[in-house]
Amino acid sequence: MLYPFIFQPIFKERIWGGREIETLFGKKLPPGQSIGESWEVSDRPGDESVVQNGEYAGKTLRWLMEKFPRDILGDAKAAAGNHFPILCKILDAREKLSLQVHPPAHKAAAMGGEPKTEMWFIAGAAPGAELYAGLKNGVTRAQFEKKLSDGTVADCFHRIPVKPGDTMFLPSGRVHAIGSGLVIFEIQQNSDTTYRLFDWNRVGTDGKPRELHIAQSLANMDFNDFEPKLVDKIFSGDDRFKSRPLVRDALFDVDQMETKAGAANSLKPRKLQIVAVVSGQIKIQCATPVSVRAGQFCLVPACLERTEVVAESDGMWLRVEAH
Repeated sequence: MLYPFIFQPIFKERIWGGREIETLFGKKLPPGQSIGESWEVSDRPGDESVVQNGEYAGKTLRWLMEKFPRDILGDAKAAAGNHFPILCKILDAREKLSLQVHPPAHKAAAMGGEPKTEMWFIAGAAPGAELYAGLKNGVTRAQFEKKLSDGTVADCFHRIPVKPGDTMFLPSGRVHAIGSGLVIFEIQQNSDTTYRLFDWNRVGTDGKPRELHIAQSLANMDFNDFEPKLVDKIFSGDDRFKSRPLVRDALFDVDQMETKAGAANSLKPRKLQIVAVVSGQIKIQCATPVSVRAGQFCLVPACLERTEVVAESDGMWLRVEAH
């Protein structure tokens, strides 16, 4: 009998990272490291999430996918090799990330990579924080390549001021970067293919410039993607429970929920879902109830017929449904 799973986070040191994941969410980070990423739900080779709760504590998500693929997935489609289709992370960017692009599905295989569509939900933002997404109106490929060669390519990118609660959808092919001072919940395809276009002329931990992938980036960029906007959907509901759609895509849907203590909402029956708590604490009620606090992601297997989310405090959470 499966139940809602919480996994042990996998921490990744990054030159642009910090300690905000510990400050905001109480996660015990490795001492003395700048942690840029906390992988919360992962079925990647070498980075397999380990179950933290219940009967299967200590087992990996890879093991669950091998043992119970239909129970986990329902009618959702597995990634290549029968891997879990979604990868969920919390990102802490104290400095800007590289300007980068992920390959679209129709180009990825030929380039030896994996397609990657993703979304960013802003969980924390310093004053003046911004995202880079798409190109400024009118920028041509010739102009872009000229500025790339003279080191001023950042001038070509659309910059968007952001605050907590803002959301940006990033289909594969959309060039992008995270600005400094941001904590982000990232929901993405199970992929780790990134082509780095420009890295602000900085060096890595070894004192050398990090590798760039200019040819691959140019081959995969959408040069007609001008000034994309943040998600502008409005909330519906009442004071105790309200929601808004953030993403509707062939790969996954994401909704944002805001709830008052005691409010309850049923999850979809027999669908693969992930609940990610941004603030407060909830309980997922089923045969094996599970409490989920801010900064935790909970995988709800598709085989569960009846599950209800009950707010144990005022808070906010995301519901992800894989297709």
